[in-house]
Amino acid sequence: MTIERRRALIGVNAGIFLAHIGNFIWFPVLVASLGGTDSGFWAGVVMCMTYVGRLAATFFYEGVAARIGIRGAVFAGTATEAVALFLMGFGDGVAVYSVLALLIGLGSGTAFPGLKNILVSYPDDERPKAFSTFQMSAQVGLFGGALVGGLLADVDLRTLFSVVFAIFIGFCLASSAFIPRDGFGQATGKPAAERVPLFSTAVFKGIEVRGATRYFLLSAVFWFLSIGFMVGIPLHMEEYASGWAPSAPFWITGLSVLALQYPLFKFMIKHLRPGAVMAVGLAGMTVAFTAFGAGRSVPWIVVGCLTVVLGEILFVPSFDIWVARKVPADRLAKAMGAMHFFRSAGNMVGSLLAGALFDLATSWDVPGGNWYVAAVIAAVCAAICLFSRDESPAEEPAAATEEERAEAPA
Repeated sequence: MTIERRRALIGVNAGIFLAHIGNFIWFPVLVASLGGTDSGFWAGVVMCMTYVGRLAATFFYEGVAARIGIRGAVFAGTATEAVALFLMGFGDGVAVYSVLALLIGLGSGTAFPGLKNILVSYPDDERPKAFSTFQMSAQVGLFGGALVGGLLADVDLRTLFSVVFAIFIGFCLASSAFIPRDGFGQATGKPAAERVPLFSTAVFKGIEVRGATRYFLLSAVFWFLSIGFMVGIPLHMEEYASGWAPSAPFWITGLSVLALQYPLFKFMIKHLRPGAVMAVGLAGMTVAFTAFGAGRSVPWIVVGCLTVVLGEILFVPSFDIWVARKVPADRLAKAMGAMHFFRSAGNMVGSLLAGALFDLATSWDVPGGNWYVAAVIAAVCAAICLFSRDESPAEEPAAATEEERAEAPA
């Protein structure tokens, strides 16, 4: 790996690390607080608005990146997110929180695809390591943010969000200082600015690879399930384990990912095709959701947290590698927009339904019912990933096989 790519990887990983620290300080505290004062549904609505913003950002990310570069898009998006988070500390009520959450989502939806765009511009043999370290940095940040969030759980929101604001300013500076303006070579897929409209509803279309639609839809369902855990577990803790901090489950998931991310993913991707690795990750989430629903006490929560991480460890980097292999270099910018669109759509629906399903399970006296619904969905998706065999392009099956063999041990 060249010095330039190492430097860029440092910037990307530092950015995602700081972003996860900041996010996991504020959102478990805010979700648990709204769940207690309002309801799970309204807590879900506020979180949903962040993903409405991220979804909206997918329609102009490509145009923004074409005009000011990937680095500029990351800087502008992160600065917007930082300001909105600072104002969160001075807001009050679901309506105000929802508007600010929308702005947070717009900023994140502009910055995050830029970070991914840098990674997919790396050479084939460097991508697995780049994506794996990206996930690792995110999980280190998650764990650190959950710990700090537990310490700040009882402080006033002005102090809490001021700390988060400072962290996001660090994210803004770290990423923009290290990453190149437009990635490396032609792999960024950056078209001429004058040919790219600033706003385009076709940003997630035109990915001409066999099986792409199925996998992008599966990614949306994965993020539906993932955000369901992230929104549902603080509500679950408030109801069934109120003596623990709302962010306590994220301490467990963070430590688990730190220990397992690199060795487990490296082993799995070496011996299995990406679809099968995704299936294993979803199977782990099935077990976790079943545990949350069946037990609900602290020991069952621990079991669930130890297995739900398989989705993050295995599904996310496998999907990233699948896209990087199958999408032509000149369409990667559109692919980043598509990935973020489906991710945001899944998160948007998942955050809204997580709170609503929790309220329904509680009001209908069906403890854990919301988790059983999630377990069934995860099991179906795992089966689809496992039995899908169309990962190699029809026109070059042999070449794709050799590429997989070459990248697998990386």
